Amino acid sequence: MSKKLLEIRDLHAGVADRQDKGEILRGLDLEINAGEIHVILGPNGSGKSTLMNVIMGHPKYEVTGGSIGFEGEDLQALKTFERARRGIFLSFQNPEEIPGITVENMLRASRQAVTGQPVKIMKFRKELKAAMEELQIEPEYAGRYMNVGFSGGEKKRNEILQLLLLNPKLALLDETDSGLDVDAVQIVSSGVRKFHNEDNACLIITHNTRILEQLSVDRVHVLLNGRIVEEGGPELIEKIDREGFGFLKQD
Repeated sequence: MSKKLLEIRDLHAGVADRQDKGEILRGLDLEINAGEIHVILGPNGSGKSTLMNVIMGHPKYEVTGGSIGFEGEDLQALKTFERARRGIFLSFQNPEEIPGITVENMLRASRQAVTGQPVKIMKFRKELKAAMEELQIEPEYAGRYMNVGFSGGEKKRNEILQLLLLNPKLALLDETDSGLDVDAVQIVSSGVRKFHNEDNACLIITHNTRILEQLSVDRVHVLLNGRIVEEGGPELIEKIDREGFGFLKQD
């Protein structure tokens, strides 16, 4: 029997300090086991990115009801960096530039922060080189400042590079394929496939289902108005590609 990684029950959440206290997530349930790939689809404004940020503990968002468990532990008492140490990774739609810090130094510092263990430089560089080759990234890339002057495609590959080197238990991938051409999508998809195994899991948000063509998707969830309104297997992706979201009932 697969190990349960993520368990969300009746989750309600919105933007913290918002005067109208409007909820974005309105009673959401979700379970993800080790070894699984789950996909969340939904129109803009349905709450997909909010869900990812709430799982990761972004301080911008406030949980107003329900529970989030990770490997049986209540996440809500944990800060963002503590959740990362537990093995949760979030890729960003629009990664920020970090002038003055190289890709290699940032990744090495992140590895040490997440594991709590010293990182041996030569061993790390060997792993970094192999991961960069997997993603078809030029060697000099490691010496560039983090995301400074990067193209959209370079930023997305950098997110997957972090994924491979940090090796989390749960990868939250928020539109990692957005703005990529066909070749870049295949490279990113290959990186996700290399990362995924029976001991970890992926939760993927995408508007472009091309990234899913090379992945073995276990479960698809459709998010609408802050709730999961439809669930199914990969066949649900095909239905939405054909029909859009018009067949779904809205509150």
